[in-house]
Amino acid sequence: MFEVLGFYKFINIRSLKKNKVLLQDFLIKKKIMGTIIIANEGLNGTISGDNKDIKSTINKLKKIFSFKEFDNSNKSKSSFQPFHKPKVKIKKEVVPMNLTLNSKERNLDTHLNPKEWNNLIKKKDTHIIDTRKPFEFDVGTFKKSVNPDVDNFRDFPKYLNKIKKDKPVAMFCTGGIRCEKTSVYLKKKGFKNIYQLNGGILNYLKKIKEKDSLWKGECFVFDNRISLKQGLKVGTYFMCSGCRKPISIKDKKSKKYEEGVSCPNCHDNLTDTQKARFRMRQKQINRAKKSGSKHIFQKEFK
Repeated sequence: MFEVLGFYKFINIRSLKKNKVLLQDFLIKKKIMGTIIIANEGLNGTISGDNKDIKSTINKLKKIFSFKEFDNSNKSKSSFQPFHKPKVKIKKEVVPMNLTLNSKERNLDTHLNPKEWNNLIKKKDTHIIDTRKPFEFDVGTFKKSVNPDVDNFRDFPKYLNKIKKDKPVAMFCTGGIRCEKTSVYLKKKGFKNIYQLNGGILNYLKKIKEKDSLWKGECFVFDNRISLKQGLKVGTYFMCSGCRKPISIKDKKSKKYEEGVSCPNCHDNLTDTQKARFRMRQKQINRAKKSGSKHIFQKEFK
């Protein structure tokens, strides 16, 4: 059983290249898989490995970057290694939103635990915003939530113009980091009552009982588990090799679904040349599976 750790920390970081090398070497040594992003504003990552090695990695991160606790973290389990390799990336931001966050700007008073969140979103006048990508929203979301349907944060201000600034705004995302930035942005734009789900959807699904849950569907995750259900159990979604978007069991029954090639979302947009190339790739993957080995193009473990 593998332990999966998601985390982020807003903290001023210097010597990015030096720290990248230190961290990359450590992950390889400990056989930790996954991705860690470091930027001047902090770090963000999801990694997986043996329990004791994950603990060692946590201690190493705290030592390298000189902090005591993550701003937020969540742990879950996986029966298979959900990542292919260890990666440490240097980026301008820990999550791409064209908005740099100073750790002092975080407002912890607006971070709600799952029970407080339920009470807030049950109120009629609360505007519930799913800050994730549209395809994540389609996999699952909270009742009555609205997705701005923007693939780039630059388009987000246009959506905000439709919301009254004195109306309660409840925001959520997968692990909380996107809301950290969005809430600061909203505050600067004059919004008075901004709240966010502390620890995001993953924290909610882990801590809230199913009978009390206001969540509908599953939660998309950026690893080879694809989606998680209540209690952070592995969900029912798969990944389309044609468009790299999550697909349901229902999608796989469509005539437009072809394993390793296409799904209802991308079938009509792919050229014949692309489909032929994907079929060749899938043929190679199938051969590798028959021989009991992994293929370079294979993207999923389950």
